[in-house]
Amino acid sequence: MSLPAELPAPIVAPAERRGWLLPALLLVAGLRLWRLPAAALPDYDSVRNWQIVQEVAGFDFTHLFHHGSPLFYLLYAPVAAVSTDYRVFLVLNALLAVAAVGVFADWVARTARLPGPETALLTAVAGSSVFLTFSGRDFTMSSMSLLLLALLLRAHWQRLQQPTRASLLRTAGLLALGLSVNYKFLLTAPILLVLELQQADGLLWRGGNWWRVLLVLAAPFVVLGGAAWLVSGVPVYRWPAVFFVIMFPAAANAAGRRTTVQVDFAYYLRYLADFEAPLLPALAAALVWFGGLKRRPLPLAAYLLVWAALTLAGMSLLIKAPRGLLFGYLPLYALLVLLVLRWARPAAWLGLLAVVGYNFWQVQRHVYACLPTRYPLVAAWLQQHGAPAVATTVGPALLPVATPRGIRAEVARTPAELAALRRQGYQYVLLDDYYRVAGVPGFDSLRRLPAVAAWPEPLLTSPLLYLEHSEFTGLGYQATLQRQQQAAQDSVQLRLLQLP
Repeated sequence: MSLPAELPAPIVAPAERRGWLLPALLLVAGLRLWRLPAAALPDYDSVRNWQIVQEVAGFDFTHLFHHGSPLFYLLYAPVAAVSTDYRVFLVLNALLAVAAVGVFADWVARTARLPGPETALLTAVAGSSVFLTFSGRDFTMSSMSLLLLALLLRAHWQRLQQPTRASLLRTAGLLALGLSVNYKFLLTAPILLVLELQQADGLLWRGGNWWRVLLVLAAPFVVLGGAAWLVSGVPVYRWPAVFFVIMFPAAANAAGRRTTVQVDFAYYLRYLADFEAPLLPALAAALVWFGGLKRRPLPLAAYLLVWAALTLAGMSLLIKAPRGLLFGYLPLYALLVLLVLRWARPAAWLGLLAVVGYNFWQVQRHVYACLPTRYPLVAAWLQQHGAPAVATTVGPALLPVATPRGIRAEVARTPAELAALRRQGYQYVLLDDYYRVAGVPGFDSLRRLPAVAAWPEPLLTSPLLYLEHSEFTGLGYQATLQRQQQAAQDSVQLRLLQLP
């Protein structure tokens, strides 16, 4: 099947295009920021990141390579030197994700020569992604990763169009930055290699370019590894070791998962059908339309298809969570827009506006409906009753709201740890249903104890939160949602108990 020409459109002035882009970005920003200060840090990673940036701000680099993300902590450390309010980090991280949408949409619109109104539509469609909205309201590496992905896609596209050493090294530099923020940028390397092989211009191997690329990729490991060793005595091999341990865990985690390989080609298809419904038809249509990828240079839509399809295929071989497709959502939504505008331009606006409306509806159901968080009420109760310390079951979301009130909160990951805290004088435990989300056993017996106070926390029954933790539990799509549906039958998710 021959590939069609790129979307025919007149050249559009950058000022006109960006004049439409900015209002659309304001809409996306509103979607991401709406009632965000009423939210909690939703998961273990968000709270741990909040703690580590404070350590790094105090020039303690002991945990700089936690999760293989030193650049993330270094960039947020100056913020922690000014404010430790977790809501500041939530807002800044959300705005970073909005910037990622803007960079991506501007590149796609400029390359495809989309008029201003269609640029705004592309921005609204991609920016309203249900998962990207959900993940854009936490404090993990996803937002910064998306921004670097958008820059990487733009740089690599330029490298394919203008095969020069400078463009190749610029791509390598952005890949190195990505690896410094999120170890999952390793997954982009095979995709880049496939595209390099398809390009077949030999640039990577010509004139010693390959070793220059390797030097660029190694530079952050040398510089940041050396800095951590000088400042805090962290072994120089710690960062590469983190990559190895993540990929090849030596022991089961707290939920009992032992491996990172989990072949399941249905998980992400079911997720997309349930939460990002228009993307499956777009992917199927693109696969049919671009059945062969032999044309050089690749059309933009085919380039996006390679990123989306290979991300989906590669992640279907590994442990699953919606964030596994982090590098695929923006290309998939851009494919949807480009294909609809190509095939059904007269009706395109109505169809794509319906997609935006559908996404807003899903965000209302799965994000806004979980607000406000009740963790501040727990901290207020403890303060009013003079409790200086409290244990919590696996879930650390109480820590950022308890600490400013002078309350020490300690996470118990096992019943043995809880018993140790009781011996240390802890009188209260918050039976936080996060232990059910994370699939950590051993705390169900506490549910038989009378609660001195209890609160609902709807986020702890969210299907998106449960699915995000299926990577930790190792459970499949249906098994994860069965657990979520059982948990949703309870009227309260936070129970404050007095330890016997």
